[in-house]
Amino acid sequence: MNSIPRVSIITPSFNQADFLEYTIQSVLKQDYLNLEYGIVDGGSTDGSLDILKKYDSHLSWWISEPDQGQAQAINKGMARISGDIVAWINSDDVYLPNAITQAVTAMEDYDVDLVYGDAITIDEAGSPLNELMFSDWDLSDLLRFRVICQPAVFMKREVWEEVQGLNSDLHFMLDHQLWIKIASRFRVKHIPSFWAASRSHGQAKNVAFAAGFSDEILQLLTWIETDPKLAAFFEEDQNRIKGGAYRLSARYLLDGDLPGKSFMQYCQAIRYWPAYALSHWRRMVFALISVATRIRISNFPRKTGIPHLSDKKRLRDWPGLNFPGNGFPTN
Repeated sequence: MNSIPRVSIITPSFNQADFLEYTIQSVLKQDYLNLEYGIVDGGSTDGSLDILKKYDSHLSWWISEPDQGQAQAINKGMARISGDIVAWINSDDVYLPNAITQAVTAMEDYDVDLVYGDAITIDEAGSPLNELMFSDWDLSDLLRFRVICQPAVFMKREVWEEVQGLNSDLHFMLDHQLWIKIASRFRVKHIPSFWAASRSHGQAKNVAFAAGFSDEILQLLTWIETDPKLAAFFEEDQNRIKGGAYRLSARYLLDGDLPGKSFMQYCQAIRYWPAYALSHWRRMVFALISVATRIRISNFPRKTGIPHLSDKKRLRDWPGLNFPGNGFPTN
């Protein structure tokens, strides 16, 4: 009998051959010993199946068949697993070293049901763009649409089952709704350690389908207002909840090069929660400049080099990352 909890990881994937192998390698290179790893492919036609066959002997299982989107794929995978602790990582993201071990240790040390760490963003080539450092947020923070980075989240299997997994009607904000459901019933904890890298590229959902994110944020706003378990929270804190929703909607629209719509959403955010909205004034300025000049937000200089990330030399050789030449030491 194993003395350490079994961890099950799912990767949903569809036509992500450019990045899938990096994701697989980042899971297989983890130092955690009791690991189940399954991949749910949606019937890819781009060479992904060749990659899955290449790693067949290293995977616990994999399937490739048409599905109705990410939520259904993840739910399908979670129904097959046997782990005590579960997570999913998309096929364009990667885990960082020791992420799973740190997550399991934290869950046991703090006696909580869900843990989430910090993350970095990387571009299509794996070069670092930004750091995503969070705080110990509770239900009220999540209701105000403070988002955490999905690949840096791990939870107990019983928690997943209690909230009945992902809402298959959502395609963009499905993870945030899940965190709200879990935080309304269970204990969550932030761990200030970098566990994942989230890839930003032209076909990533948050870029290619920015309007879809915006629509689903407003859909979740209605859900919070009308859900019997959350309506009281909404009534008490509705200005901050609305302000947070419009601010997040504006951010996605700006990242998706829709600056006019983004600025209008920022104005709504200011209406409901001025202090929070105005703390993002730089993005509002970018939106105005983009509207006036038609310069895409993606053409503005990006910050490179991540000062808080430790062990950068080791990360230079990690699957999917490309650190040399981006402000990091090379020896």
